[in-house]
Amino acid sequence: MKKIVLITGATSGIGKACAEKFASEEFNIIITGRRKEKLESLKNFIETKNNVQVYSLCFDVQNKDAVVESINSIPEEWKNIDILINNAGLALGRDNFETASMEDWETMIQTNVNGLLYVTKAILPILIQNKKGHIINVGSIAGKEVYENGNVYCASKFAVDAISKSMRIDLLKYGIKVTAIHPGAVETEFSLVRFKGDDIKAAAAYQGYEPLRPEDISASIFYAANLPEHVCINELTITCTQQANATYFYKNN
Repeated sequence: MKKIVLITGATSGIGKACAEKFASEEFNIIITGRRKEKLESLKNFIETKNNVQVYSLCFDVQNKDAVVESINSIPEEWKNIDILINNAGLALGRDNFETASMEDWETMIQTNVNGLLYVTKAILPILIQNKKGHIINVGSIAGKEVYENGNVYCASKFAVDAISKSMRIDLLKYGIKVTAIHPGAVETEFSLVRFKGDDIKAAAAYQGYEPLRPEDISASIFYAANLPEHVCINELTITCTQQANATYFYKNN
């Protein structure tokens, strides 16, 4: 029987790369996201290319009721979930604390923190019943070091780091693994969303160096998810070669 992995935020970036990677290794996939057309397109692409099945759920992780309703609607044959990848997340704005948008702050906290909690809480009874499973939380290097104008985005990712550590302790008795993946600069829609559609600012974020690609992170996640049962990678912080930490890059002229 093929294993099942559920991936949030699967319509682009790291989530999409994870769906494609796990499908290529013959996992059945549950993909979730807000954009129904993109979910259906990804489902069709994966099923055409791979000998696997894909089930899609369209909901916003910010909406607790929608999360619970969607997870509860999963057919019985799909409920034996082995791996949960909490990937849905975003950054909005990069402004000084005193000028930053309260609405942006609330959206980041609601998505990056509450969304992760809502989905995990909904899936957890399945993993507890099975006395096994793996929760992989996608954090950020911004959850390890605070940088200028990062304020609440950094805070939300620090929360992901802390939640991952507490999950690992509390779920130890159920044999459930918890891994936190903390990427540095990855070229995705991330910067375009952060800078609210400003293509110039988004492109500038990756100029002068070769950033990570979504496939780099999905490969690391897949590796962590497929170690022997007695082995758990607690956390990985991953950067491109030209990035040392959250703030220091060596850029080409």
